[in-house]
Amino acid sequence: MFTLLLFLLYGTVPASGETRSFERCCCEQEQILQIPATWNAIGQTATRPTTGQQDRPPAKDVSILIDTTRRTLTVLFDGQPHRQYPVAVGKFETPTPLGDFRVVRKAMHWGTGFGSRWLGLDVPWGLYGIHGTNKPWAIGSYASHGCIRMHNRDVEELYPLVPVGAQVIIIGNPFTYREPPFRDLRRDFCGSDVMEVQRTLARLGLFKGKIDGTWRWDMEESVYRFRAMHNLSRDNVIDKPAYRALGF
Repeated sequence: MFTLLLFLLYGTVPASGETRSFERCCCEQEQILQIPATWNAIGQTATRPTTGQQDRPPAKDVSILIDTTRRTLTVLFDGQPHRQYPVAVGKFETPTPLGDFRVVRKAMHWGTGFGSRWLGLDVPWGLYGIHGTNKPWAIGSYASHGCIRMHNRDVEELYPLVPVGAQVIIIGNPFTYREPPFRDLRRDFCGSDVMEVQRTLARLGLFKGKIDGTWRWDMEESVYRFRAMHNLSRDNVIDKPAYRALGF
């Protein structure tokens, strides 16, 4: 757990006697992280566990790291990489949510198209989860409506390891991981990009509402105030000039 805390708070993970450094995403330093090849290399070493790893007692803390750029899911035992699996993530039109979530439901044979296992996440703006697939050829690509797809054999291996309440961190760039990138945001939009704008407006003292990735009336007033502060036209939109003023 100590290693995972270092990774979340400072962007580093001790490994093989040295400290691996990670670059934080410019838009959010608390939850959304960009991970270079060093982390992928660490994860690759965990793809095939040693006999000692397989036989050791269950970890006190099990968490999951999903990298939407590399399309990988890494299981961490007490903050240390244990296994890594290839996954399919959301298409650019329907991106996988990015952020810090929890497993809130587990089910077997949950429904058609979800494979043999389902681990539901507490994403505030929709129904998303980690599950198997009846389209194994899509693993490793951007193919889903936002969920994280795994080979059925892999999700069946993962399922008993991950308890309800386990932390699931999903990383990537919320503005470029979609089509079109840096889309204009307006009332009733939802997604990871909306959440990042909410966080920024909150840091500026303009937004007091719930940071949940959904644009409601309280965010609307914050956007009007922000645009007025930066001499932008009075409009209820986050567009290119607003993105620049926000620092994205």
